Amino acid sequence: MTEQLRLYSYWRSSAAYRVRIGLNLKGLHYETLPVHLVRDGGQQHQPEYVAKNPQHMVPTLLHGVRVIRQSLAILEYLDEAWPSPRLLPMTARDRARVRALAQIVASDIHPLNNLRVLQYFDKTWNVPQSERDDWIKHWIIEGFNALEALLRDDTATGVYCHGQTPGLADCCLVPQVFNARRFGVDMEPFPTLVRIEQACLALPAFEQARPERQPDAQPA
Repeated sequence: MTEQLRLYSYWRSSAAYRVRIGLNLKGLHYETLPVHLVRDGGQQHQPEYVAKNPQHMVPTLLHGVRVIRQSLAILEYLDEAWPSPRLLPMTARDRARVRALAQIVASDIHPLNNLRVLQYFDKTWNVPQSERDDWIKHWIIEGFNALEALLRDDTATGVYCHGQTPGLADCCLVPQVFNARRFGVDMEPFPTLVRIEQACLALPAFEQARPERQPDAQPA
């Protein structure tokens, strides 16, 4: 499979951040196609992009003529198309554990704090910024409490979320911790999450995927 890989991404999108990490862990070269989620009313709403992703969301991965949407589906596609190094473990039991950890972030924490949810609070219900910030922190902390317990108390946890090599769960965890720090969540109650985050960020694949390293990054 030698077709070009192109990733529609936004520098601060945690879902796109996950995919950038996965691509980097696989050692795959890809072109970044920035989609600014705020400028011009949100470039994800422009007809040319909506034709590729009717959900008006990033990321979207192009592999030749193939169009793959949804970050976890993209990561599993990469794992099947390029099996080494693996993002998911070998056994069904271990794959289930890793998927569950990843989905706590991707299915339970992130959707409640997504930009479109926060914009709806702001533009439709006129929710004040302070209350929106409290909402964000509440759901991150709820999810992190569960992740901390699951990772701390399981012998399958190693240097990374599962064992001694980074994988799918780490691709999800690190961007969510980035978001937590961005919104001022106190990370002291989550030492296991912080330890794993720091181990990941020491790797080039994670460092190169960081939001501030992206071609469309903007000053804080």
